[in-house]
Amino acid sequence: MIRSPITSYIRRGCIASLRRSERRLPSRYSSTVAGPKSVNFTTFFSHNDRWAKISPQNGSHSLDILPPHPPSQAAGGHNAAFPSLSDRAYRQAEVLTPRRLLKVYAQLSKSRLTFLVVLTAMSGVALSPLHTTVPVLLSTAVGTALCAASANTLNQLQEVPYDAQMARTRMRPLVRRAISPLHAAGFAAVTGVAGPAILWTMANPTTALLGAVNIALYAGAYTWLKRRSVSNTWVGAVVGALPPLMGWTACGGQLLPSTSYPVELFYPSFFASHPMDLHLIDNPLAPFALFMLLFCWQFPHFNSLSHLVRESYAQAGYRMLSVVSPSKNALVSFRHALLLIPVCSVLVPLSGLTSWIFALVSLVPNAVCAAAAWRFWRSGSERHARRVFQHYLWYLPVMLGLMMFCKRGMDWGSWIGAGGDQNEEGRRVTNASSSTA
Repeated sequence: MIRSPITSYIRRGCIASLRRSERRLPSRYSSTVAGPKSVNFTTFFSHNDRWAKISPQNGSHSLDILPPHPPSQAAGGHNAAFPSLSDRAYRQAEVLTPRRLLKVYAQLSKSRLTFLVVLTAMSGVALSPLHTTVPVLLSTAVGTALCAASANTLNQLQEVPYDAQMARTRMRPLVRRAISPLHAAGFAAVTGVAGPAILWTMANPTTALLGAVNIALYAGAYTWLKRRSVSNTWVGAVVGALPPLMGWTACGGQLLPSTSYPVELFYPSFFASHPMDLHLIDNPLAPFALFMLLFCWQFPHFNSLSHLVRESYAQAGYRMLSVVSPSKNALVSFRHALLLIPVCSVLVPLSGLTSWIFALVSLVPNAVCAAAAWRFWRSGSERHARRVFQHYLWYLPVMLGLMMFCKRGMDWGSWIGAGGDQNEEGRRVTNASSSTA
């Protein structure tokens, strides 16, 4: 066989490269005990020979895999070339003291979200025309919080592999193993039973049933649909709109119309032929108005947030509308922002929850937020999405506060002392009649 100079040159170069690669890198025991010099991640795939032992006799590679732990020079000592695994690779787990355990429980419960759920449930109590007691009020708040804690914990139990892939959720307790799944499941079971039980005994069975349904919808249907269909957002909106109904039923209100419980309409005073009885506010249209307010609010609130984190949702495999179609995601946000205008300016005062003054004062925050949603729909930028998200953070507490201020039958004059003359006159008449007697 005739060897050309080029062939001989290539052959000598390859042999020299192979010999240099055998002498260049020492054997490694584990990637977790690497030396201080960083090595490119791809070299672990292109240089697999470093995982095998080099025979000292002939310099060839053997198939004997190195032991998982470095040998020690003496009893109780470590090889200086290989740092201790406990020093380099592992960190001692924190002991779950009572204070840390409470913090973990708060993270499992998503405390800020749970606080918002309790706030909306208390709005149903506050806007109800029916009287309630302090024990019923407190038990409704506690029972609703326990139901929310159970639903959020069950949701995190099912999404550990996916939460680990997203930057905003990878520090959740189950992902970082601050608590075991069995412990978290026990916490979810206790809160999931205690919440409806408290609502059943202290309020009524209807409120307890709504709490149990909310747990099932969030931890079941919503969590299951997140990786399968964009309809998960609509199911989640139903979950978020149920707490005000729980507060309404806790006071004794009903949800469904009947012959003895018909729908009553409260028209403006210049349309009404006679003044309406305030007891008629307790009709099925009032809780429906609360439901629609919370249902529509969640779309601009959540869709703008999901647009900001759509890369994380896509990485974890969630089928969110912001991932499938960002333009439709912005359109749905704008559509429900517009729908909030007739809900607040027509449905809410028509149901009797508020006076018709609320129809006018609610136009200002609705116009500001709808304009932000319109800019988000037109541009689709993250800057406008963040603006929409920020607007709808303050929108809900402001709107609920305005509803309380404009609540039908609420005499704020007596609260601030404007009715002091009438009260003083009433006290004089009472004193005069008592002295005469």
